[in-house]
Amino acid sequence: MTAIHLATAGTESGVLLREDAGGVATLTLNRPDQYNALSALLLSALQSALHDLAGDKTIRVVVIAGAGKAFCAGHDLKEIHEHADPGFAKDAFERCRQLMTALTRLPQPVIARVHGPAYAAGCQLVAQCDLAVAVTDARFATSGVNYGVFCSTPGVPLSRNIPRKLAMEMLLTGDPIDAATALARGLVNRVVPANQLDAEVQRLAQSILAKSPAVVAAGKKVFYEQVEIAMEQAYRDATAAMVDCVRSEDGREGIAAFAQKRKPKWKGK
Repeated sequence: MTAIHLATAGTESGVLLREDAGGVATLTLNRPDQYNALSALLLSALQSALHDLAGDKTIRVVVIAGAGKAFCAGHDLKEIHEHADPGFAKDAFERCRQLMTALTRLPQPVIARVHGPAYAAGCQLVAQCDLAVAVTDARFATSGVNYGVFCSTPGVPLSRNIPRKLAMEMLLTGDPIDAATALARGLVNRVVPANQLDAEVQRLAQSILAKSPAVVAAGKKVFYEQVEIAMEQAYRDATAAMVDCVRSEDGREGIAAFAQKRKPKWKGK
């Protein structure tokens, strides 16, 4: 097991921690005193980490976690307030856009490990991850409207996770929902007691690790491409992807293993 601390030279250090173990990389937001608010430095560190992970063949699953009491409180509004230059805020939101897009393009599935509140861009981060596991007392909100900033960008993945009217209720009111409601609406995959959180995250990760890495990466890519286009074209693209998958080395191995009633031996493992 290795731990890698990522930071920008000459600035606040250790805002993002990385720990690799058994094919799983855990990125921990490490600004507990600021409830892991997404500062410019933390956004840069996350983007750099995802860039490195995209080419790391030893990592099959990525987990995003938070240190301290909160998962993530959203953008660092105090930092934005302290910078009079309007370009600073524009840059912060642009960095966040790039980060969220990078999550969908990352070949590895990403699991949000939600141990505490996830508000505003923190809720956005949960919605943008491929999977999410939360503790029973976690809370989720797109709370920017309470501070005069409508959560337009968090609304992008939120509206792609839950029904529109429920998304609009969260966006218009800023009121938090509990973990059980988040589960019922489809914002998270699992809700467990705090003492079972890591075990549940690992269960999901281990299930993914048992699959072909090439198939998982290709499948994730196709999934995000097809959800944004019309159904007829989505079917054409998905059909072509299925044909490619069946013809691939791991596809042929998987079908042969099924026919022969044995476990498959994936190329990438």
